[in-house]
Amino acid sequence: MRENIPSGQLSGNILVIGGGIAGLSAALEASEAGYDVYVVERNPYLGGRVAQLYKYFPKLCPPYCGLEILFRRIRTNPKIKFLTMSEVVDVSGSPGNFDVTVRIKPRYVDISKCTACGECAKVCPVERDNDFNYGMDKTKAIYLPHDLAFPMKYVIDDSVCKKDECAKCVSACKYDAIDFSMEEKTINIKAESIIVATGWKPYDATKLTNLGFGKYPNVITNVMMERLASYNGPTKGKIVRPSDGKEPNTIAFVQCAGSRDENHLPYCSAICCLASMKQATYIREQYPDAKVYIFYIDIRAPGRFEDFYATVSEDENIVFVKGKVAKIEEGENGNLIVVAENTLTGEKTRTEVEMVVLATGMQPELSGVNLPIKELKLDSYGFALSSPGIYVAGVAKKPSDVATAVEESTAAALKGIQIAKR
Repeated sequence: MRENIPSGQLSGNILVIGGGIAGLSAALEASEAGYDVYVVERNPYLGGRVAQLYKYFPKLCPPYCGLEILFRRIRTNPKIKFLTMSEVVDVSGSPGNFDVTVRIKPRYVDISKCTACGECAKVCPVERDNDFNYGMDKTKAIYLPHDLAFPMKYVIDDSVCKKDECAKCVSACKYDAIDFSMEEKTINIKAESIIVATGWKPYDATKLTNLGFGKYPNVITNVMMERLASYNGPTKGKIVRPSDGKEPNTIAFVQCAGSRDENHLPYCSAICCLASMKQATYIREQYPDAKVYIFYIDIRAPGRFEDFYATVSEDENIVFVKGKVAKIEEGENGNLIVVAENTLTGEKTRTEVEMVVLATGMQPELSGVNLPIKELKLDSYGFALSSPGIYVAGVAKKPSDVATAVEESTAAALKGIQIAKR
């Protein structure tokens, strides 16, 4: 494990900001070509949002298999080093000679000692919302981020932990891995080029007041559906209604929830239609008699994904309704009424379902934040633009599926090593 980086001035050829699928792909391509790479990741684990998916395109397989291969390559590659719970706070210099300041938050767990035995969590009396599962369940204040977390080490949420007032986890840890004296520290890294792979965040569905998220418990988002379907999710892969745990017989997907809307996200996130169709197959696999409605403005399934759309549309229990949803109301017994207009027939419809999934769009993580890189520019939507010595990869650049993000991260790595000297 190469996360225990000493304080002081460090140097490498390339600095990668973001440890998701795009950042890791770029880092591995550059490091396996012989360049020294540092990866800076804000979360306590690598893998980004891909780790939170149940299945991903194009093979519709669980992402853990692909991520495990990436992690194995990292473990055996001395040219790549990573820092979790870290953020870039300042960048100065020029291509070939960047000076990067990185702030590292304390984990309060010594990763060189932690064996992930879990004894600490058993005695911890404090709970927190599980952000990995989008708040649909709880973890203890000391927790393992997820089943394939890399590094496979526990971390303490200092916003809820009582630390020395409690310290039950300290007594339970036979390896003396918990250290409440850890403090935030700042280090400097010299880099010749920078790859920005900061990824995306789901659009805040609470802003869509007409669609009932946060008001009606059985209205969830597409990212929450991924966690419900996942075997390591809050329901161990069982898709059920949040309000009562009931198996839903009717589910509606609302496309462009906030997307292509001047009041929210004015652009198309490119993959939401495919994601909803994919999730419709999750439901049909678990509940053969379930009815699924997909309310859409336009179906977008470019290139090779057109065949997937054709396959899904042939399912007689998946109904595509062309029309933008005006609002969602609550019916009886926790059911929901989807109010829309079918633009093909002109008919105004009120469809009662037991659960609604909002296809919220992809918003770049850099949108609305104070950028630490003065040379980095954003477009009008908040996506980053490459500049000399600073190259953008993945969804930091534009909405895309995993395969496209990986391809573009390889291109960013190639540009980065053209600046760097081996």
